Amino acid sequence: MRIPASIIRGLMALAAIALGASANAEDVKHYRFAHDQQLNSGYSLAYDIFSAKLKELSKGTMLVDQYPGAQLGQEPQILQLVKSGDIDFAIVSSANTSTISPQAGVMSLHFLFRNEDHITKALGDEKVFAEVRDMIDSTVQGIHAIGLGSQGFRYMYGKKEVHKVDDVKGYKVRVQATATEDTMFPAYGAQTVHMPFGSVYTSLQTGVVDFAENGMNVYLINRHYEVAPVISLTEHEANNAILWISDKLWQSLTAEQKQWVMAAAHDVSTQEPKRGFDLEHAAAVKLEKMGVKIVKDVDKAGFQKIADPYLDKLAHDLGPHAEKIKDLIKAIN
Repeated sequence: MRIPASIIRGLMALAAIALGASANAEDVKHYRFAHDQQLNSGYSLAYDIFSAKLKELSKGTMLVDQYPGAQLGQEPQILQLVKSGDIDFAIVSSANTSTISPQAGVMSLHFLFRNEDHITKALGDEKVFAEVRDMIDSTVQGIHAIGLGSQGFRYMYGKKEVHKVDDVKGYKVRVQATATEDTMFPAYGAQTVHMPFGSVYTSLQTGVVDFAENGMNVYLINRHYEVAPVISLTEHEANNAILWISDKLWQSLTAEQKQWVMAAAHDVSTQEPKRGFDLEHAAAVKLEKMGVKIVKDVDKAGFQKIADPYLDKLAHDLGPHAEKIKDLIKAIN
């Protein structure tokens, strides 16, 4: 029996569609994006912005899967896994970045950032990012900085109110392991304790430390208020982060794909900090409704008086990139 030409044409068209779909499926690649925070955090916001833009620009051929909550390790481990090419993308605090590039500690100098607007402008500034990128490229192998982000300011929290610098003297504070923190908190009279972020809750609960310090939303979504019901608005440090890509992945991308990645990362630098502060404000409202004590009348000037003489010295001691980044940030109005 002879098959009608119309049916043959229809079958050929279906076959072509099937082949096209198969080819498109083969073109789609999935990439891993890791961080140590929960969903609805500044880090997950960065993922949302980055993954959506990269999917759009690549027409769905570059899909990024999120691994939050330290599923793939704490921040120092995440950095090592990006360097080895086992993780494709990540966002990690600038303070913990100092474990692979000590000059990154400049981003956590105390009272370097004046207010929310200053942080937002600085992280979206192309000159600041370019110097951070060059700092990483000249000091670390296997990894590249592609963008910047923020989770607001860092505040001190524990069972005790902090109104002035004397209120922390002699107390143990969990800090990130950077030269900046190890210099500044002892200058305030406190004792520093290093530990992974995942150990902070239990350490506050058991009294291993008296205070921790982090952003408002981080404090909320990790339920640290359960064991540290007082948060004091010291605003001593910006809670900044760096967006990463592994060199292994970077080298495998075409020139066009690299442009897509950088465009998506640029959206993170220019959009995430503002949205991160929106999360901070919403978290404060929620915490107050829950009965958490938020100490607003902190004598920040007392902390800043101690910190200011260290700004230039610490940046200089960290290195030339750190000094230039500090000067660029201070110059932003």
